[in-house]
Amino acid sequence: MTPKFKIPHTYVIIFSIILLAAVFTWFVPGGSFEREKITTSSGSSEVVKAHSFHYVDNSPQTWQIFSAFYKGFVRSPKIIVFILILGGAFWLLNESKAIDMGVYAFLKKSDRLNRYRFIRFLGVNNIIITIVMLMFSFFGAIFGMSEETIAFVIIFVPMAISMGYDSIVGVCMCFIGAGIGFAGCLMNPFTLGIAQEIAGLQLFSGLEYRFIIWLVINIVGIGYVLWYANRVKKNPTKSIVYHEDSYWREHHAKADLQVSEKSLTSTWVAYVGVLAAIVVSAIIWPQNPIKLGANAFTLPVLPVVAVLFAISGYMAVRKSMQAFVLNVLVFTVVFLVVGVTGFEWGLLELAALFFGMALVAGMAMGKDANEITRSFVAGARDIMSAALVVGLAGGIIVILEDGKIIDTILYGISRSIEGTGKIATLSLMYVFTSAINIVITSGTAKAALIMPILRDISDMVSLSKQATVTAFHIGDGFTNLITPTSGVLIGVLEVARIPFAKWFSWAWKLILILVVLGWVLLIPTVLMQLNGF
Repeated sequence: MTPKFKIPHTYVIIFSIILLAAVFTWFVPGGSFEREKITTSSGSSEVVKAHSFHYVDNSPQTWQIFSAFYKGFVRSPKIIVFILILGGAFWLLNESKAIDMGVYAFLKKSDRLNRYRFIRFLGVNNIIITIVMLMFSFFGAIFGMSEETIAFVIIFVPMAISMGYDSIVGVCMCFIGAGIGFAGCLMNPFTLGIAQEIAGLQLFSGLEYRFIIWLVINIVGIGYVLWYANRVKKNPTKSIVYHEDSYWREHHAKADLQVSEKSLTSTWVAYVGVLAAIVVSAIIWPQNPIKLGANAFTLPVLPVVAVLFAISGYMAVRKSMQAFVLNVLVFTVVFLVVGVTGFEWGLLELAALFFGMALVAGMAMGKDANEITRSFVAGARDIMSAALVVGLAGGIIVILEDGKIIDTILYGISRSIEGTGKIATLSLMYVFTSAINIVITSGTAKAALIMPILRDISDMVSLSKQATVTAFHIGDGFTNLITPTSGVLIGVLEVARIPFAKWFSWAWKLILILVVLGWVLLIPTVLMQLNGF
């Protein structure tokens, strides 16, 4: 009897890619572009000089495959530490059963909407999935939400399980939603802004057609997720991750969701302490800048948040400890959005925010310092595999960089684009950008690296630079959702406990549909007169 094929562990798949990358360093010549610094609206960036490529001695990798794991950790410390802190923070939240109660109360109230015929026709759960995905798509399109989605996986996966779906649907609600928006790229300063400035275009010009692109890919992407979600709903055992989801079912079905623990004295102390901190912040920063693409507003955000927390926190702490902890989680998300859009927060600040949330949750539950520490360490230990695999995935890029072949690959692909017609050139640019995601997952780094080259190629064939930028930002979005070199994707999957091989098996059809759709949406930029193009 032929033994049944067993899907390799994610670690095995990634290490195999490291071995393959090392083999390439023996056969691909070394090469390098010269680089120069430019100043953009998003800060200074290092870009390549388009015609500066020259061959150098390559550096074949041998024993370095064993040091790639270490170097991968050194290369991706922010995401790794962020994941560990998230694990500790949400372990404390899970111990309070606040998320379970919140999900249960939300679904119970949403079920009441079924008494309306129109809502019943559309499906309450379909509406929930659509609204959540559109919200994250908007975040991805406006400020390039990416790493932040890791934090939301721990919220939406249990929610999806409770709704009768699987962990893939939970990941889609935040991660795929943000990825679709990232590709639509309405006003993302970190990819679109840099790409347009390198191309010599007005910042965020061509918005009208990009909005159409964003709208179309959202309709198709969300429609596909809804189709899959309803298929799983009918028979959850048909889910490709049904066995992996036993973790979520066991950890979130055991809670007695009908019982709320009364607030303790420590819960009131936590409420007063957090309120005092927010009030002090509101006094120091009474007016706060909010940046959405090219638009900037000055609003009294923190004073408004302070008032809202004072009211909602008081009501929550009177109800139960769990209600207060859930309220803290909600305002943590509020501060995440305010911090990213108004204060240019990165993973450092977000990690501090979630760490503070963990301390407040522990205090609200009446835990002493030692108990909070033990719970936090237990959560970090539970999620350690996610941090390890992000470091291992970073080793792929380390091998290619140390082997000095990334620029050679880039140069070879760019040469193949030259000498074709407008549509063919635009199509090849799109394929090139989509493919280069395998080795360069950062949108900002990719814009700085390949836009000078694409800009010069577009001049050769009299192709609109706006069309070139559009090919870049659509191509930059989709394949990031499936490539194993993406630290964010690997982090999301490990937090959701979805093996990469199973994710790939599910996601490739959706990604293929979106990639083809993206190419179709590029054609009008050549054949039609569009504003800004």
